[in-house]
Amino acid sequence: MEYVFKILRFDPEEDDEPRFQSYPYETTQPRTLLEALMEIRNEQDPSLSFRYSCREAVCGSCGMVIDGQIGLACKTQLADLRGPAILIEPLPNLEIEKDLIVDLGPFWEALEKVRPYLIAGERPEGGYRIQDSEAEELFQYAGCILCGCCYSACPVTALRKEYLGPAALAKLHRFRLDSRDTRTAEDVRVAASEGGLWACRSILRCNSVCPKQVSPAQGISGLRRRWFLDRIRRLFRFKVR
Repeated sequence: MEYVFKILRFDPEEDDEPRFQSYPYETTQPRTLLEALMEIRNEQDPSLSFRYSCREAVCGSCGMVIDGQIGLACKTQLADLRGPAILIEPLPNLEIEKDLIVDLGPFWEALEKVRPYLIAGERPEGGYRIQDSEAEELFQYAGCILCGCCYSACPVTALRKEYLGPAALAKLHRFRLDSRDTRTAEDVRVAASEGGLWACRSILRCNSVCPKQVSPAQGISGLRRRWFLDRIRRLFRFKVR
């Protein structure tokens, strides 16, 4: 099969504005988009820049826009694309560092604000244990590989730079669900501040682009329910779990 990759190129140190550059590519074997990009870089243009690591849809490094759809290059089979012309662009809503590499700084900063880790109390005798039913509920959100695809797909992050984004809010929901976690309702109140969970417009693009079917929008809805329960608890002074 013969393809033509039209790839957005931009080096802020050398270019005044982005441009598209076309690369012919031919293969007789099944290939992922990442494998094709690696061959183009190795055989045609060593200056072509993009991120990748695991090549197995685990690290989330190779997120990009593929024929108008956000996804992972390592998970995208060339045979599944419309072809033979394929348009490749970097993730939107983030500054381009070079070619298909974007600055994920705002994404990591938003994640840091929600403290995306288990805050455990005193270790019980026999270690921490959770029920199977709870583990199943947590598994969906624990599957997030922090690829930034949902952050880039969200139209709210394009308009409001202070918005925490789908991944950070879904990650907070994951730890709020965990019975081992001892964080207080203050975390939800922080997330409910300007640029937090109420900024979400439930457009659901985050769900459609997630390569691991995490459904961040569902996590945001769960956080909103927690916020209301916390308000009820404080108003009526009884514990709602």
